[in-house]
Amino acid sequence: MDLKQLQYFIAVIEHMNYSKAAEKLHISQPSLSNAIKKLEQEVGSSLLERNTRNLQLTEAGQLLYERAKVILKNMEVLKIEMDEVIVHGTSDLTIGVMESIKHWLPKAIVEYKKGYPQMKFHLVDILGSKRVKKSLKGYKTHVIITNQLMDDEELEVKCLYEERLVAVLPLHHPLATKDLLTIADLSNEPFIISTDGFQTRQDILNAFEQAGQAINVQFEIERFETAVSLVRENLGITILPENYLQGPTAKTIVQKEIDCPNLQRNVYLVYLKNRHLPFAIRQFIDGVIHYFDSKR
Repeated sequence: MDLKQLQYFIAVIEHMNYSKAAEKLHISQPSLSNAIKKLEQEVGSSLLERNTRNLQLTEAGQLLYERAKVILKNMEVLKIEMDEVIVHGTSDLTIGVMESIKHWLPKAIVEYKKGYPQMKFHLVDILGSKRVKKSLKGYKTHVIITNQLMDDEELEVKCLYEERLVAVLPLHHPLATKDLLTIADLSNEPFIISTDGFQTRQDILNAFEQAGQAINVQFEIERFETAVSLVRENLGITILPENYLQGPTAKTIVQKEIDCPNLQRNVYLVYLKNRHLPFAIRQFIDGVIHYFDSKR
C-alpha cells in the first residue's frame, strides 16, 4: 500500500464514480480500476460494493477511507514543514494582522530584524474568527494577531494586552465638548459598525444591550479606516480601539472615553499548537510576547 493508491482510493470515494475520478486524476479508467483491485488484494478485503447504479463502501472501505484522509493530510503538512526547515525556515514569516496593531508591530519587527536581518515578512489581513482558524489550520499563516476570542484546542492563544474602545466623533460634533460619554449619549446618533463576524461589533452591541439602549446603525464596514473616513465627513459616529487612533488619525477626529467598563478588548497572538515552527519564527513569537511583558 502506498500514497498513490490511497490518493486513487479517496478520489473514487469522493466522486463515487470511476470515470469521474479517473478524469480528475488524469489517468485511464482501466488503470484506476486495476489500482483499486490491487489495493483490495493487498488489504485482503473488498473495499467497495459495486452494482449497476452506484458504489458503496464496505466496513473495511470506510475504515481505510477515514484513515487515508488523515495520512494524506499529515503528508501535506510534513511537506510544508520540511520545506520551511530546509528552504524557508529563516527567510519567510507570514503574519495575519488587523488594522489596530499598526502602531506597535513595526517597532517589534525592527527589534526582531536586529537578530534576523534576512527574514522576509508577509503581512496579510485576517479578519473574523472563521478566517483566523481557516488560515492557521490551512498553513497559510504562521501566526495571527487578533482580537477574536479563540476557543479551539488546536490553537495556542497568548494574550498580549488589553485596550479600551472609545467613541470617535467628527471634530465639531456637539458631544465633543463632554469629558465623558455614556451609551445613552450615543444611542440616537447615526452609527458606523463592523459587519457580522467581528468581535468589536459584538462587544459594542453587547454594551448597548446591557445599557438598555438602542443603536442606530447606518453603516456597516469591514475596515476601521473606512469608519474614520465616514466620521470625518460627519456621516456618523463610531467606537474603535484606542490604539488604532494613535498618530495622524488622532488629529482629524475627536475621541472620547465612554463610561462603560465592558467597552474594552484583549489582543491575542495565536498559532497552531502542533505545527512545527522553525527556531527563527519561534524567536519572533517570543519577542512579541516579551515586548508586551516588559510594558506591564
